[in-house]
Amino acid sequence: MNAEIRALWAKSGSRLSAADEAKYQHLLVEWAAAVDAERSEDAEADEEAGAAPPAPRTGAPLRLTRAA
Repeated sequence: MNAEIRALWAKSGSRLSAADEAKYQHLLVEWAAAVDAERSEDAEADEEAGAAPPAPRTGAPLRLTRAA
């Protein structure tokens, strides 16, 4: 998925068309879901192994803005 995102930006010259912007947003949603699923699997494995739960994440949420 990361490769698809990078390729989209590389071909766009850092400016996404409306169609590419829609594809980019879709890829970001898929990427975020995959990362969340991976973290959940890791947490379950840690819990089964008896590891302490991870500290809660802190900081501001990631905000994506379109380039001017």
